[in-house]
Amino acid sequence: MVERFMCTGPVIPPSASAFFLSLAPYPTYGPVMARSRPKEQRDMSDTATVPAQRSLSNFSGPFWFFLATLAAGIYFHEGLNALLAAWATPEYSHGPLIPVLSAFMFLQELKAEPIRHGPVNRVPGFIVMVAAVLLGALGKFSQIDDVVAYATILWVGAMLLISFGWAQGRRFWVPVLHLVYMLPLPGVIYYKLSTFLQGVSSELGVLFLGWLNVPVFLDGNIIDLGVLKLHVAEACSGLRYLFPIMSFSYVFAVLYRGPMWHKAVLLLAAAPITVLMNSVRIAVAGWLVQYFGEAHLEGFSHFFEGWVIFMASVVLLFVLAWTMLKLQRSPMSVAEALDLDFSNLWPQAKRLALVEPSKTMILAALVMVLAAAAWQIRPVPTPEPINREPFALFPTQLGDWHGAPAARLSRAVEQTLGADDYIGLNFTRMRQEPSVELFSAFYDDQTKGGTHSPEICLPSSGWEIASLERVDVAPQLDLTAPFRLNRAVIQKGEAQMLVYYWFESHGRHVAWDFEAKLMLLWDGFTIQRTDGGLVRLTTAIAPDEGMDQAEARLQSMFIETIATLPRFIPD
Repeated sequence: MVERFMCTGPVIPPSASAFFLSLAPYPTYGPVMARSRPKEQRDMSDTATVPAQRSLSNFSGPFWFFLATLAAGIYFHEGLNALLAAWATPEYSHGPLIPVLSAFMFLQELKAEPIRHGPVNRVPGFIVMVAAVLLGALGKFSQIDDVVAYATILWVGAMLLISFGWAQGRRFWVPVLHLVYMLPLPGVIYYKLSTFLQGVSSELGVLFLGWLNVPVFLDGNIIDLGVLKLHVAEACSGLRYLFPIMSFSYVFAVLYRGPMWHKAVLLLAAAPITVLMNSVRIAVAGWLVQYFGEAHLEGFSHFFEGWVIFMASVVLLFVLAWTMLKLQRSPMSVAEALDLDFSNLWPQAKRLALVEPSKTMILAALVMVLAAAAWQIRPVPTPEPINREPFALFPTQLGDWHGAPAARLSRAVEQTLGADDYIGLNFTRMRQEPSVELFSAFYDDQTKGGTHSPEICLPSSGWEIASLERVDVAPQLDLTAPFRLNRAVIQKGEAQMLVYYWFESHGRHVAWDFEAKLMLLWDGFTIQRTDGGLVRLTTAIAPDEGMDQAEARLQSMFIETIATLPRFIPD
């Protein structure tokens, strides 16, 4: 599918386009020199003019463009809803600015693009569009709206390739890639990143407090000031600052005219700058508590979070850019180094009115209409109720083990866990023997939560993971089928505990949390079920016993647990 367009005199050059990304510049604004490509790669001899009048047939191009966009909006609406929901949270409140910034970067690039004569290969764009539709279908069938959101960005890239052809359209990957910053991170990555940033922020915050002569003790992510314990919770990890700062540094690096290694430094500097500023915030909060009392903490937190941290991080980025520029042989100011030319953007955007109805554009619009219509008229299966017993009926007698309720989770922890049902029981077998704690959480729909790994939660409560391995316990326990789980040794001070944990996924026992998410995607697509659960067994390693005794105790409880568990976490 190779299409050709020519331009002579006042004739409007035929071209396919989608979005506001189409056709060549108006000659009445003069040639615009490319910012990022050498002169020999540009053909500025191409010119075009806008006719005074347009026939009715000229509007068929915008019609097909509008139809393709409208159908895509209907088809990908779950992904758009996921974006709106994410943008309502502090971590992604910057989301609405991302498409605006991407559009600005695209229009800047579009100024430098000449009219191209000769063959235009649009086949790759159509292939990418089909891939976006299929990825969207996978997300829709599996009921994971974030996947549909990812597919939406792929669709935008596909329409660029259809509009400009492969040779020219692929050069617009920079503004398209920037759209990723408006998407919510997958839950597993989010919680792992949040936990890591909590740990770094805690360590640096304590370091800064030491420099301020504030006596402090760090227990996991809990900063003990004596008079008050500051918990470096998920909201204090710095993620709510990291995402917008990374987006800003991306745009900053793209518009920066300095050497390529300068761009790389500016892009990579976003994360350490954000963590540094978040640690300063934690340290200042601790200093206020120490010298002015707890009453000043709440007002400070509301004032210092959000825009104050963001603007301070932006200032540091500018300072970094200024420093690198001054170290050059031919120094220039930051204003000179940034390409902030806002002229002629509106004429570029008005090219939407010149969209030409190429065969590929028409085919793309029809495919999107058919996909949207097929999804709307599909037979919707009635979800079958999950046949399980509530954890309230979990037996407190398992073989030789006698159970007693463990302490309930706090409201904050329950909200973070997001489980529909959970249980905590302490099982004992002999009076002098350490107990085994059973904790299990069940989710009716894991697309809204689930797979919260103890690998993330335990360090937040002050426990250090001394060792962690994924093992198959089936050969050791003479089980008929493989049973993979995580075996961890955790410690806090001199106390040590042995932990088994795994994810139950419709009869599969999954150790790796990323694998559990992939299984969730597959099960949602194939059997339209996204329920599942987490199981954790924990026992203390007594000072007067070895690891083998603790292991035997945990395995005994493990055998009893897996025999009873299917009633509460069904296959």
